[in-house]
Amino acid sequence: MNQYFKIGKFAASFGLKGELVLQHSLGKKTSLKGLETIFTEEGKDNFMPWFITGTSIKNDAETFIKLDGIDTKETARKLTPKEAWITEADFKKFAAKSSAIALLGFSLINEGVDLGEILEVIEQPHQVLCAILLDGKEALIPIHEESLEKIDQKKRQVHVVLPDGLLDIYR
Repeated sequence: MNQYFKIGKFAASFGLKGELVLQHSLGKKTSLKGLETIFTEEGKDNFMPWFITGTSIKNDAETFIKLDGIDTKETARKLTPKEAWITEADFKKFAAKSSAIALLGFSLINEGVDLGEILEVIEQPHQVLCAILLDGKEALIPIHEESLEKIDQKKRQVHVVLPDGLLDIYR
């Protein structure tokens, strides 16, 4: 089974021919050249493929995208504000190594203890929140200057030192 990574959302329709504005958090300006398919989640772990017929850069965090079968402003609006997902292989090609979203799939290590895989990255102005499953429940772990110890790219690990009691909230 493919693993999918959320890269952003379809923020708006653009023009009269069904183009969409994709707001992404890939960490770099990109036209997504070479990406053939993007997905929307239609239900839990049920992903609908959309075939890309054209893209162009709008700015650092947005790309214009044209999808096969979406030919009017009205049909494009039906996809807003749906989240956009890509496969793991495509994610590795398009995400900037230095972007927060590149931490998806890494293990979160607190003082030598593996807390679990980072399932979602939520960027906020002063910190990044990493969602993991802790004892079967979603836990949001803040990553910022004071809690981040190191990021090991080779081992795909994020080492943190969390404040006492933070994990107790989720247990």
